[in-house]
Amino acid sequence: VQLQASGGGLVQAGGFRRLSCVASGRTIKDYTVGWFRQVPGKEREFVAAIRRSGSGGTTHYADSVKGRFAISRDNAKNTVYLQMNSLKPEDTAVYHCAADRDLTLSSIGRAGSYDYWGQGTQVTVSS
Repeated sequence: VQLQASGGGLVQAGGFRRLSCVASGRTIKDYTVGWFRQVPGKEREFVAAIRRSGSGGTTHYADSVKGRFAISRDNAKNTVYLQMNSLKPEDTAVYHCAADRDLTLSSIGRAGSYDYWGQGTQVTVSS
């Protein structure tokens, strides 16, 4: 599966942004899709994930974004979204989407668990 992330940009603190991860080559509902973010000098950080339909399609979030971010999937558009609300300057990062066919619940938060990655999209939150 090939992934294309988009939707990044500059936003003021308190604002919102929606990122998109469009899949091609395969049906995205058959994959667990995660969003990760990375700032220079730091490891890639888990943000959110949605499990494949066959595993219930459940959603999972890092504590730092719980209640502010929402991950969802549009099967008709073969796209996973990350709706980001109440943005903070510390949310500034390059955001990447990733996918894998079969991940256990304990592995969805680890970047190394995912085989397929899209390019990043920069989100900058100004104070």
